[in-house]
Amino acid sequence: MVDTFFVRATDGKWVDTPEGNKRRVIAYTEQLMVVEFAFEAGGEGWLHSHPHVQSSYIAEGSFQVTIDGHTASLTEGDVYIVPSGLTHGVKALSKGRLIDSFTPYRADFLASPGTSDQ
Repeated sequence: MVDTFFVRATDGKWVDTPEGNKRRVIAYTEQLMVVEFAFEAGGEGWLHSHPHVQSSYIAEGSFQVTIDGHTASLTEGDVYIVPSGLTHGVKALSKGRLIDSFTPYRADFLASPGTSDQ
């Protein structure tokens, strides 16, 4: 749990995701979690769903985003929102980064063996 109001760019530890990308938990409380994902061109965030509401900001690059069977190509500065329970995934059309917010926080991002982020 974050014990400060401010988080530095060097905080958080990068870990490998099952899809071959990288992830770091930047900050979290029980109500909200902010996570950065890094993708190489062609990298994928497999189709999945979870009970958390998710918003994603494309910080770098371009992505093909699919939510509940609807697909759009988005680029740096664009945002998408995934309501609770909808199937979604991404494909990096170029090297890129996503800044995701989840509510409530993703306990699974903290509890996975070898992937504790904070």
